[in-house]
Amino acid sequence: MSQGNTRRVIAAGAIGNVLEWYDFAVYGYFAAAIGRAFFPSEDPVAQVLSAFGIFAVGFLMRPIGGAVIGAIGDRLGRRAALTFSVAAMAVPTFLVGVLPDYQTLGIAAPILLTFLRMVQGLSVGGEYTTSIIFIIEQSPPNRRAFVGALGCCGAVGGILLGSATGALLASVMSEQALESWGWRVPFLLGLLVGIAGVVLRRHVHESPRTATAKSPLLDTIRNHGPLLARLAALSVFNSVGFYLMFVYIVSWLQFADDIAPATALGINSTSMALMLPVMVLMGWLSDRYGRRPVMLGAAALGFVGALPFFWLMHQGQPELVLLGQFGFVVAIGAFIGGQPALMVEAVPAAIRCTAIALGYNVTLGILGGFSPLVATWLVHRTENDYSPAFMIMAAAAVSFAAILKFDETYRLKLQTA
Repeated sequence: MSQGNTRRVIAAGAIGNVLEWYDFAVYGYFAAAIGRAFFPSEDPVAQVLSAFGIFAVGFLMRPIGGAVIGAIGDRLGRRAALTFSVAAMAVPTFLVGVLPDYQTLGIAAPILLTFLRMVQGLSVGGEYTTSIIFIIEQSPPNRRAFVGALGCCGAVGGILLGSATGALLASVMSEQALESWGWRVPFLLGLLVGIAGVVLRRHVHESPRTATAKSPLLDTIRNHGPLLARLAALSVFNSVGFYLMFVYIVSWLQFADDIAPATALGINSTSMALMLPVMVLMGWLSDRYGRRPVMLGAAALGFVGALPFFWLMHQGQPELVLLGQFGFVVAIGAFIGGQPALMVEAVPAAIRCTAIALGYNVTLGILGGFSPLVATWLVHRTENDYSPAFMIMAAAAVSFAAILKFDETYRLKLQTA
């Protein structure tokens, strides 16, 4: 594949992840304003909880979306699935920005918001997995993990873009304007990213398909149960580690270390920016030395380093906090650098989109989506600020065992349908 086409394929694959995580970031950033707009005003805490409750509904829809969009990818082609998924994300994101509030629509407002988040959850369920399958299938044989890691950078880039957009609006608008209508602007801008995604994906080349499963979903469930279980177990460290260290950790730093919110967000943003080169470097190493050595080393580092890294982060000094979080950046970034290629190489082409979407999203939707909630409960229940470290250790152990069940595949020819 030519270098120019490689760049187009990577851009087409990554842009959906940018939009997915951009929406994730701006929704979290403006959750309080969204709660006040779409729910009754009697209880401010209940408003925020309701907003995040609707956010969680989107996570629970991911496995269903993975099955639906994965089946489209296996039956009609990867490009068709990706064009559908990015449109199904962009349109609801835009509609959230124009949806009338509770004062205008009454109870219909939160119902419509919930519906839009459910549609987004469905699309997200197949977006990430189908996009990495698409770009890895199109990549040169000796660069599959490297190209897959570049595609994964779209997720981190989307979070950074969403956070930057929210911070920029907060700096140039008055608090009153931001509260009344300014929070809608990032959702409206999401449509532009979606349009760019549709255009990119409609004009990118896809290899012709010669064989498909009659029913990818039934075939996967009936004939590939052990493979599904291995894919789900493999994804545990990624799911728990990422959501604890780059979503929950901002709150943990505030109540455990008394760090100001702006400082906590700054440290987290810096760590996420450092994650980008780590993922790409580890993908490159995975292409040279194999998936298993890199990923086993990453899971082992997550297990052995969890407590020391949290100890550093508990010292309350920004430099030590950043150093501790960087330890997790290396462990989680190295794992993510090799995981996409390993999953694609381990699954037959005829059911690849369906099997990976199901195995990955069941873990991500349940363990990833609820990890921050469980960590919050554990810390307050046990009065032990290191409780999240034990969760990461358990997740690393599960994924370490799962990696041992996969064959080394980095030198094998990739099966195509």
